[in-house]
Amino acid sequence: MRPPESWSRARLTLGIAALTALCWLAVTITGRQEWATIWGGFIPARLAFGGDEMLAPFWLTPLTATLVHAGPIHLAFNLLILVFCGRPVEAVLGPAGLLILYLLGAYAAAGAQYALDPAAPIRMVGASGAVSAVIGAYAILFGRNKVKVASPRLALWLNALWLMAAWVGLQLIVGLAFASEGVLVAVGAHIGGFLVGVLLANPLLLFRYRKA
Repeated sequence: MRPPESWSRARLTLGIAALTALCWLAVTITGRQEWATIWGGFIPARLAFGGDEMLAPFWLTPLTATLVHAGPIHLAFNLLILVFCGRPVEAVLGPAGLLILYLLGAYAAAGAQYALDPAAPIRMVGASGAVSAVIGAYAILFGRNKVKVASPRLALWLNALWLMAAWVGLQLIVGLAFASEGVLVAVGAHIGGFLVGVLLANPLLLFRYRKA
């Protein structure tokens, strides 16, 4: 499948990118970056130990965390990948499909990070987990299948497993590289989001065209 070139069917992608950028800009202008990461960041330990009533509800923080970023480079990288992969994915899956993918990706990312360390007091921020779901769907919908087997269905799943393994390996390498510099990377979140994208790409595609 070839990625479409038109931006006319990528309005939700552009809307998510614009909203994310505006939230970061508003927080930066008002000088409330630290407050925003505490208020809206996903903190696994809050589920067990509770949290301040002045913070965002715990169940909502997987989403609020996507609107909070650690800095301009963090924001720019996420938005660049979102726009690059989101445009063709939205054109194929439709706005509803992309929205489901993005939201479930955000929650899967938080769930995976929680599973790694439920008592972690560290704030997870950024749209990387949700964007990883879009990357996973992009890889399935537009990636070239290099696995040669007799069964097309088996080839599809082998390709998906290869993509998962490659992404997991890349995130582990990135995580180790940043950890050596004192910067923590939510590797589990990236992996969780990507897996959701890989698993939901075809079901969402079939759902959109179920009446065709």
